[in-house]
Amino acid sequence: MFLNQFLLLAAALFCIGVYGVLVRKNGILVLMSIEIILNAVNINLVAFGSLTDDVAGEVFALFTIAVAAAEVGIGLAIVLLMYRNRRSIDFSEADLLKG
Repeated sequence: MFLNQFLLLAAALFCIGVYGVLVRKNGILVLMSIEIILNAVNINLVAFGSLTDDVAGEVFALFTIAVAAAEVGIGLAIVLLMYRNRRSIDFSEADLLKG
């Protein structure tokens, strides 16, 4: 397979993720869109790493996966606290949680 096929797939995933972050108000769907964006970045890192026969792309992709796991843990904790306080996970009401 050619590099441009991987880049087009990553660009499509990135655009879908950005659209999901900008349009969605549900907290879970926003977190899923961020995960799609990070997966697009991982595809680019692995594709360019294999193009140059370097392991650095795969190593950075593993770091990105670790950051994504931490982001999901913190994000789900925030969403659960929002639901516990407001009985809604709508991000348009997130400004009501200010102390």
